[in-house]
Amino acid sequence: MRRFLTSFGHALAGCSEVFSSQRNFRIHVGFAVAALVLGGSLGLSALEWLVLAMTIALVLSAEMVNTSLEALVDLVSPEVHDKARVAKDVAAGAVLLMALLSIIVGFVLFVPKLLLLRGA
Repeated sequence: MRRFLTSFGHALAGCSEVFSSQRNFRIHVGFAVAALVLGGSLGLSALEWLVLAMTIALVLSAEMVNTSLEALVDLVSPEVHDKARVAKDVAAGAVLLMALLSIIVGFVLFVPKLLLLRGA
């Protein structure tokens, strides 16, 4: 149990680190909170909540992996190196891909419900 709590503490420290040091992560969290509030206001179904929660988790996880990869690249290659740039750019591209997917998911989940409200 002690190992579990220690591991859990390290994981929470990682979450705290990325939140406090990464502006883009805080932006993603802000959009996630807005999506959760909107979902609550629009009465999402259980399946819609699941899709929304998974999308949020994927975007935030991608941002966290990107941050950890950037830190690791900076550690092992403090000088400018083309392969280091490629690693960072590809990781950032993964975050962009997930963020674009989250926009599509948001449209699919929210636009039909908003249009129904507008017509009511």
